[in-house]
Amino acid sequence: MPTQAKAETIEELKTRIADVTTAVLTDYRGLTVQQLSELRKQLKTAAAEYHVVKNRLARVALEGSPLGGLRPHLTGPTGVVIGRRDPAVVAKTLSAFAKANPALQLRVGVIDGQILQPQELRAVADLPSREILRGQLVGAVQGPMGALVGLLTAPLRELVYVLAERGKAAAAEAAAE
Repeated sequence: MPTQAKAETIEELKTRIADVTTAVLTDYRGLTVQQLSELRKQLKTAAAEYHVVKNRLARVALEGSPLGGLRPHLTGPTGVVIGRRDPAVVAKTLSAFAKANPALQLRVGVIDGQILQPQELRAVADLPSREILRGQLVGAVQGPMGALVGLLTAPLRELVYVLAERGKAAAAEAAAE
């Protein structure tokens, strides 16, 4: 039976993961307190949090949640990154920090219910943000539609051009007479 403090910790972790879109388990061995503080600061700008958790309590908190697939990976010293917005931004922040601080090891992550290995998390980090992807999608849809509009208006434009030239020629003939 868990103590009152442990039960409160479990409930707090359950409320933190309730509306999470991204979660990543890390091994933080070898990082200094200052480096962990810097990681927390960088993740805060990406709308994410970093928590060092006790594995037994985290297993209980994750039971029955969309992040339940992380339970088998809760071994050794564990830090959990919890993100609520754009997963690509969280992955980029973690990837950049891991490159600068090789002691941080990414174990496994969950993005929108799908479990991702470290190399897949790095692939997500290489993706553009959602806003950029949306802009590219709009451009991809808008380009062919603009070409279609140009194609459909071309005959009318040519007719107007021919009539204008004909009008100029008629005006020139009338002036010459």
